[in-house]
Amino acid sequence: MGGFRELPREVKILTAVAFTVAVGFGIQSPAIPVFAGEFGVGSAAVGAVVSAFAFMRLATGLPGGRLVNRFGERAVLTTGMALLAVTSILAGLSWNYPQLLIFRGACGVGSALYTVSAMNMLLRVTPASHRGRATGYFQGGYYLGTVTGPALGGGLLGVSPRLPFFVYGVAVAIAGAIATVALSKAVPITDAVARTGTAAKTGTGSGAGAGDGRPGITLGRALRHRSYLAALTTNFGLGWAVFGVRVSVLPLYLLVVIKADAAWIGTGLAVGAIMQAVTLPVAGRVADQWGRRPSLLLGQGLILGCLVMVITWQALVAYVTAFALMGLGTAFCTTGGAATVGDVTRGRGGTVVAGYQMTADLGMTVGPLVAGQLAASYSYEVAFLATGAVVLIGWIMALVMPSRPT
Repeated sequence: MGGFRELPREVKILTAVAFTVAVGFGIQSPAIPVFAGEFGVGSAAVGAVVSAFAFMRLATGLPGGRLVNRFGERAVLTTGMALLAVTSILAGLSWNYPQLLIFRGACGVGSALYTVSAMNMLLRVTPASHRGRATGYFQGGYYLGTVTGPALGGGLLGVSPRLPFFVYGVAVAIAGAIATVALSKAVPITDAVARTGTAAKTGTGSGAGAGDGRPGITLGRALRHRSYLAALTTNFGLGWAVFGVRVSVLPLYLLVVIKADAAWIGTGLAVGAIMQAVTLPVAGRVADQWGRRPSLLLGQGLILGCLVMVITWQALVAYVTAFALMGLGTAFCTTGGAATVGDVTRGRGGTVVAGYQMTADLGMTVGPLVAGQLAASYSYEVAFLATGAVVLIGWIMALVMPSRPT
């Protein structure tokens, strides 16, 4: 079966770092609207502070992937975490709204560098037979942090809205320093390719790395793989439905259509996050043992089922149940998708990993805007049907993808 102990030490380090970064991000999240509001700006300007982070992540994802190919994951990861730490502290020191907006955007750059390099290293050092589990534990650490962080952030917010920014900056700085030292023994990309190439010729090697001696795959070549296209499509749908509509349109649906108390918004989000965090290690094992395609089909199917449930059963119990099932579906989609990308890159492909991660950011950006407009102009049912259509396209792409990467 294989567990956490059987994974490479780099995966364990990256999982601990992911948890720390996510806790810090969660601590900071409740403070952003409160702190921005102190500068006397409206709701649109407050939303721009949140959007600046996501936009800069999206804009710098591919350049970050190129930097990983050029300088290696460890250097880019250290740079990204250092940038995250510094800009977070500077955001907390902001004395006007433009400063806060600029520093939050810079935080997005640091986040892009960190996530691309961390995921690329994780996929490279893990053998294909364990990529799903490695991804599951890594993302499980992140989502567990996102559940823990907001509770801590609420307490710090009571002291000062600036304090969460400082705590986040210090936590990321400490985690970055530890990761830099702990990952110093990680094999650089160029050495990994050379060593696996030698192993392929001599018939030796433990298989710990993901490479097979070939040069790193480019984004253009990866786009010719149906498996990679399926991963991109499903991740875009995931960003649209789960990371976008789930936290924007669905809460409004609860208030306007179901007419339930606003407290249930947080309950639904918490239930979904907990289910996702708990299921990720299991979903990773399923991706390794059953295959990437079944994981993607199961995950997308669960998300589609959630949307159908919300449309046809307009009740509070359906709302909470949908969040729980959506958390399950997300766990299977993320592990199956990331493992698929690792199979396609075969050990090296910073821009390929970046392209995959950017599709979720793009879906998260576009989804709420389109679904929100449809809900305002027509109905919430139409908004959810459109979201379901996007997810269905990803399900079809997963259905026709090869069982093994070509």
